[in-house]
This record gives sequence, structure tokens and C-alpha cells, in this order.
Amino acid sequence: MPRQARNKSASGYMHVIVRGIGKQLLFEDEFDYRYYLKKLEQYCMDTEVSISAYCLMDNHVHLLVKGDSEDIALLMKKIGVSYSWYYNKKYDRVGHLFQDRYKSEPIENEKYLLTAFRYILKNPEKAGICSVARYPWNSFWFYDKPLPYMDLSAVKAVLGDFNQYREYIEQKEDDQGLEYSETWHSDSSAKEIMMRCLGISSGTVLQNYNMQERNEAIIKLKKCGLTVRQIERLTGIGRNIVQNAGK
Repeated sequence: MPRQARNKSASGYMHVIVRGIGKQLLFEDEFDYRYYLKKLEQYCMDTEVSISAYCLMDNHVHLLVKGDSEDIALLMKKIGVSYSWYYNKKYDRVGHLFQDRYKSEPIENEKYLLTAFRYILKNPEKAGICSVARYPWNSFWFYDKPLPYMDLSAVKAVLGDFNQYREYIEQKEDDQGLEYSETWHSDSSAKEIMMRCLGISSGTVLQNYNMQERNEAIIKLKKCGLTVRQIERLTGIGRNIVQNAGK
């Protein structure tokens, strides 16, 4: 069955969401985040796509991008290939890392642009991790001094100076219409439990175990208190396999 064509944005702005396949973690340490951002800058410059906001969460990424739809598709393809190669090599992993298709929503009016902009930056706060300003992997602090691949001109034209911008971001507005379906606040503690339980820092190594070893490890994680969904995210192993381990 052919894929459904993506909706194009007349304004050039798109809200892009990409997540790990099987909802697994994309970033294990700070070097992973930095590598992704490095490639984001490189390929934005190559494709002439600009970023208005970004936020890298444990297992998904939000981007507010502006550019030609074909260039945006090329940008996401380049990042996907490059980061997958890096991650698989670093963690001795094989296979796809990202979900088959990234999600994208066209932005056609000023209200939606500002709502998406704020929603992206507030992801860590909504997940219960920390305040927007304290999170190291979003673009909050680049408002006054954007990076070379960033373009905040449309947002600044409405929000004004940094104080007005910060006041807008900190407003308790309801952005539920943009809400991503998963919650992530427990993943950090789940990783710590996995380390204590199995002595490994990355759950994806379970993919290289034989079936018996893998199932025994999953059973241990369950006994340590992790849910099926947490184990699925940490390891990238399908939910049915996790559920059936030990039965």
C-alpha cells in the first residue's frame, strides 16, 4: 500500500517529531545529544533548512523547522542515517533506530506557530523533568543569539525582547492539542534500576543476547519493578516479547 503524501506547508514552517523505533531511547549520554545537535547544524546548513526551536528528549525529538518540504525531508533523512550509524556503532547495535516515518504537521498561522514554539520548548517541564530554562537540550537560551542554522525572525516579530519571550513561554497555557502520546519522566530512574539489576548502562545490548539470555534479563527487570512499557523503551524490544518473557 503506497504511503500517504505529507501535507505541505505554504508558510514553510513545520512541526517535526521523530522517535525511536519501538519507543526505545535515542540518547544514552550527553555525547549522544551533542552528536545529534552537531549533525542537525551540519545538515541544516547543507539543505538550507532553518530551525526556530528544538528539544531533544530521551527517546523523541521535536523540531520547529522552516524550509522547502523536499529539503526538510532530505534533512531528516540525512540526520536519520548519520545518527543511526553513530548510535549502532557506539552501542554495538544493528538495525533501524528511528521509527519508519517522522511525524510532521504544517503550520499555517501565527497562533499555531507560537503554540508549537512554546510546546516544543516546554516538553521537559510537561514531562516533570525540570523547568524550561534548566533543560540543557532545548533551544531556550538561543533566543537573543540564535545559532547560525536558526531563524527566529517570525517569532521575535510577535514576542519582542527576551523578557517578553520568557513571559510567554512560562505562561500556563493549555497546549494539549499538540501533546505527544508518551510520558518520559520515569526513564532516568528506570535506567538506574536497570544498571543495578543487570549491570548494563544501555538496554539495547539485550538485542544482541540469545533468546534465553534476553528473556532472563527481561524477567529480572520486571522483578526489579520496571513496567513492560519502560522495558520496551529502554531496550527497543517489542512489547509482545517483553510481555511474554517468563510466561
